[in-house]
Amino acid sequence: MATGTLTNAELMKRREAAVPRGPFNVGPIFADRAEGALLWDVEGHEYIDFCGGIGVVNSGHNHPAVVDAVKRQADRFIHTCWHVAMYDEYLRLAERLNELVPMPGPNKTAFFNSGAEAGENCVKIARAYTGRAGVVSFERGFHGRTLLGMTMTGKVKPYTAGFGPFAPEVYRLPYQPFFSDRPRTDDEVRAECRGALDRLFHYHIEPESIACIIVEPVLGEGGFYPIHPVAFAMLREECTKHGIVLVSDEVQAGFGRCGAMFACERYDIVPDLIAMAKSLGGGMPLSAVTGTAEIMDAPGIGGIGGTYGGNPLACAAANAVLDVMEKEALPERANAIGKKVLSKFRDLQAHDWVGNVRGLGAMCAIEIIDPETKAPDTARAGRITVAAREKGLLVMTASGNVIRTLMPLVITDDQLDRALDILADAIASAG
Repeated sequence: MATGTLTNAELMKRREAAVPRGPFNVGPIFADRAEGALLWDVEGHEYIDFCGGIGVVNSGHNHPAVVDAVKRQADRFIHTCWHVAMYDEYLRLAERLNELVPMPGPNKTAFFNSGAEAGENCVKIARAYTGRAGVVSFERGFHGRTLLGMTMTGKVKPYTAGFGPFAPEVYRLPYQPFFSDRPRTDDEVRAECRGALDRLFHYHIEPESIACIIVEPVLGEGGFYPIHPVAFAMLREECTKHGIVLVSDEVQAGFGRCGAMFACERYDIVPDLIAMAKSLGGGMPLSAVTGTAEIMDAPGIGGIGGTYGGNPLACAAANAVLDVMEKEALPERANAIGKKVLSKFRDLQAHDWVGNVRGLGAMCAIEIIDPETKAPDTARAGRITVAAREKGLLVMTASGNVIRTLMPLVITDDQLDRALDILADAIASAG
């Protein structure tokens, strides 16, 4: 139900006066309520949500089980700080994640607030464990907006431009040998990745100085490129060979999005640490690092933590999210969603301004290109997202010209079909 007293335009004027321009917005709308895969703005317009709070509500907006868990915890206490008075929700969630991650164990988990904090704490833990300083990330990777997060992020605009100097001892691997979707044989992938790793080790940093390699199994902000299975296996081999900690950044790709609880499971890869956030909390701010007990115990007492990390409401929500994931088989649902989305996207390749389509589970992407040059067409992609929003679909891009799907995994078949029809119409009209 709309508020009846506010309009999006009026609120936009207030936003422009009160909030800096830096935080971007998908569109000039203000939410009134949301449920499942639907969102309503203050004027009563209904939208099917393909953004999902940027991958935060895989279990759906306001899932009753999550809402109930938060309410029950709020009646007990809202905050004590784990470092002052511990509580069962934190402990139970840690125990469950230790069992869920694709690592043989024994494992341990610590909680923080955001994906950037999870990534940074992975670096701290890896440095404490190895006694080394070097960190390796990837071009087009995204690991947050803090100083170290920005430094590890492999894109200048808008993430790092004007914000230097950056953190030292961070090195970058090229994304193409590891993530490129052009046709290649396994041997060609292996040779190209070998060449990239040799260049890194010969000209930038010796492997014995590297604490960790951090990688997204599917590049999120970088364009929804899944890593090639051979490339992921090579990273695991190299890390094992040189005593480097392998970090799987599952902030956007995790919690069922890619057709398994964790995306690395789709590759049968066992990382040393997993960084997670977003859909872990079902909308509450929560992140985590889970890893082998030996590595996780490397920092001394007080070396990791934070005032709000693993706050009681967020942990209660996350425990409910795990229940929902299991009871409603959401990772399996992601695979069904992905098959339907990719089938529709392949049909849309009949338009000469539609380029590559790709995906892993429900983490799917369709590229919008210039028909003449085949270069990324950011302007056309922007027109498509606006047209889709005007027809009742919230959708956003990655890397400017890549339309990505982050719908809640509880989306119904009818909602999914309607949304794909809207997107198809918007793409067809972009010629």
